[in-house]
Amino acid sequence: MPTPLPALTAEQRAEALAKAGRARKERSEMLAALKAGRLSLLDVLDRGDDTARQTRALHLLQSLPGVGTVKARRHLVDLGISETRRIQGLGARQRARLIELFAPQA
Repeated sequence: MPTPLPALTAEQRAEALAKAGRARKERSEMLAALKAGRLSLLDVLDRGDDTARQTRALHLLQSLPGVGTVKARRHLVDLGISETRRIQGLGARQRARLIELFAPQA
């Protein structure tokens, strides 16, 4: 049986909400930079911060220029990556295949 969540004080709850808001803002800025071409897929995959590591692979692919929901899902299926997989959970081969598929055009 799962254990209940600990009761938080109003101050702890407010801090948790603020932290979650900051994480969402950082993630949306990172994905917007990817979509605009200011970041490459490799830049995001190589970031070591929680913002990048906790981003879902599906959202990452959808943020690539020219890749929408259908293409992103198709690529994930072809690579054997779950739609709910986060970047930190990708294996070395999965990362390599993503980089190979979406290499920056020189």
